[in-house]
Amino acid sequence: MKYTPLLKKKYFEEVIPALTKEFNYKTVMQVPRLQKIVINQGVGQAVADKKIIETAQAELTAISGQKAVQTVSRKDISNFKLRRDMPIGVRVTLRRDRMYEFLERLVSAALPRIRDFRGVNTKFDGRGNYTLGISEQIIFPEIDIDKINKILGMEISFVTTADTDEEGFALLREFGIPFKNVKKN
Repeated sequence: MKYTPLLKKKYFEEVIPALTKEFNYKTVMQVPRLQKIVINQGVGQAVADKKIIETAQAELTAISGQKAVQTVSRKDISNFKLRRDMPIGVRVTLRRDRMYEFLERLVSAALPRIRDFRGVNTKFDGRGNYTLGISEQIIFPEIDIDKINKILGMEISFVTTADTDEEGFALLREFGIPFKNVKKN
């Protein structure tokens, strides 16, 4: 028997019927789905200290379960002592099973560890995609707090096939992302 992540199973068994009923879709293919999750970490301090980018890459690899790649600058900016092709961040794109596993860890383990957590903002980009900003990487259980030398933030972007923000919001709400001031049906 092949392994399938719990949220993937939940998508097919619960989310599709719930969204079909809510938006009156004619076919299953109209129901929005999660395409990918992109985790991005800008590390501007890496210009001065090269070790920061390597530790950020190792931490993001541990958090996502997939090797993170370095992002490089596209142009020279002398005021920031930045040269072209210098590493200034790390990112990773998750798809398929790893995407669902990361989303499950994010919702069930990482977000509840944020101090004074009351939910995430509900601001979408206009096309059904959502970006969540996290100010500290230490909320993830994969990170050993004793080995941290720099607290770094990250952006987690959820890319969906939804046409509107309302559909994207309903999809992510059904997956269990705790939005502020939202009552679940």
